[in-house]
Amino acid sequence: MRRSITAVLTAVAATAAFTLSAGPALAYPPDPPSAGTAATQLASLTVKTEGSTSGYSRDLFPHWITQSGSCDTREQVLKRDGTGVIVDSSCQPTTGRWYSVYDATYVNDSSGVDIDHIVPLAEAWKSGANGWTTARRQQFANDLSIAQLIAVSASSNRSKGDKDPSEWKPTNASVHCIYAREWIWVKYTYGLSLQSAEKTALQQMLAAC
Repeated sequence: MRRSITAVLTAVAATAAFTLSAGPALAYPPDPPSAGTAATQLASLTVKTEGSTSGYSRDLFPHWITQSGSCDTREQVLKRDGTGVIVDSSCQPTTGRWYSVYDATYVNDSSGVDIDHIVPLAEAWKSGANGWTTARRQQFANDLSIAQLIAVSASSNRSKGDKDPSEWKPTNASVHCIYAREWIWVKYTYGLSLQSAEKTALQQMLAAC
């Protein structure tokens, strides 16, 4: 369900991540735990050498699944994260505007929007998901209950690719705090490991909170 403008503004003020001016409201995934909780979660994660992508395929993480009526996960996120979104009978957006927090840009056509997995599927595979059941990987790829999915510009998503925070960070530095908290939340929720450089990068990003 799309969050109200009041809830969004409250979350923004709490995280000091964004400054809103007149115009479309900023939508975002569920609020991650505080920086202090994130630091505790990060400390509990297993640090080890990252695995390989041997055997990996996006098809092993079934997505996008039906979420409600004719809407699949991608369409549900487009509705949640956009402003003024109108969809057709197939739940395809015909109108809307999306704010991409990664690069602080607005996108006025859903064709220019990607739904990013905060922790990429290939990254999850290398961090422990290679041993999961297909059902568990499907849950991970479509999870709307935590901050794992977000609508961003296609260009920023493709720049990120499968990189972890030691290799890629949003060009919009004001979101580094919340991005780190989200990344940690996802890895903690799913019991995924991380490598040493990744942990260091996340600690540095939390320091910006």
